[in-house]
Amino acid sequence: MDGTDTDVLVGGELVPIATDEGSGAPLPVLHIEEIERAQGYADASRAASTRRAYASDWRLFTAWCAERAIDPLPADPRLVAVFLSAEAAAGKSSRTLGRRLAAIGYHHRRAGHPPPQKAPGGVALLEVMGGIKREHGAPPGRKAAADADVLRDLLRAIEGEDLRAVRDRALLAIGMAGALRRSEIVALRVEHVARVPEGLRVTIARSKTDQEAEGAVLAIPDGRRLRPVGLLEAWITVSGITEGFLFRRIDRAGRVTADPMSDRAVARVVKARAEAAGYDPADFAGHSLRAGFLTAAARAGASIFKMQEVSRHKSVDVLSGYVRDAELFHDHAGDGFL
Repeated sequence: MDGTDTDVLVGGELVPIATDEGSGAPLPVLHIEEIERAQGYADASRAASTRRAYASDWRLFTAWCAERAIDPLPADPRLVAVFLSAEAAAGKSSRTLGRRLAAIGYHHRRAGHPPPQKAPGGVALLEVMGGIKREHGAPPGRKAAADADVLRDLLRAIEGEDLRAVRDRALLAIGMAGALRRSEIVALRVEHVARVPEGLRVTIARSKTDQEAEGAVLAIPDGRRLRPVGLLEAWITVSGITEGFLFRRIDRAGRVTADPMSDRAVARVVKARAEAAGYDPADFAGHSLRAGFLTAAARAGASIFKMQEVSRHKSVDVLSGYVRDAELFHDHAGDGFL
């Protein structure tokens, strides 16, 4: 709907609000609390990590524009093309530049403008992005997978029975056994976990591929080598947690707080425990736990569909890559003559 600007009362202040051009009637009086509530829901449409990345990308773009005395909003598609070209020349990957463009489009939409790539002249911008991908594209770097053998090393390297040690053992084991994303690990709550004779029934309330929060239930067996269920039960016992978040921040005094760990803290735990076990921490990240489960499952001969039950991938394309890696030398076409 086309609109014009008019001033309406919002929380005691006059602000410009779009009106229906046909009727000229202003929108009802709005209050700050109502606007903030709506904004909160808008923010919740994207993961916190995505919002952080977009905010960082937008700051970079607006700073670049400020140096040239150019208004970043709305931005001319040719301007954005020059910005992305400069970033590519500075060595940024095509994947990073794709996120930069998405962030710029996101902030344009929030301000009521079409994203530059869909504005008049946006075709030229997309052509520049295509050229950048062709010239600077590279396969994304893969972090090491914390498979069963690696995870066993990490668990063995955690010394002591203090709260942090017990928590980190449970975090690593549950994260790998459930093929969980970092955001899913820190969002786990006591009420999401049910003990059954075979192990645990874990409810994933929301995930990257389930932004509507329909939920999913996965099984984590007791296990014989890594014993993820036993390690989680040990953490619950020593921490005294009876409700709320499972994996919580521990303060400098060694006390368990009511606050959940951040997704970045999960990555730091994985790196620190990998280094303690003698691995290069640069090779590991929070995703190493999820990748570790899929790698180990593929090596054990699990079907793609059983892997998908745990990982909850919408497509089997990613899972087939793990299976191909595991079977790279299995029944090789050159076995009979090489």
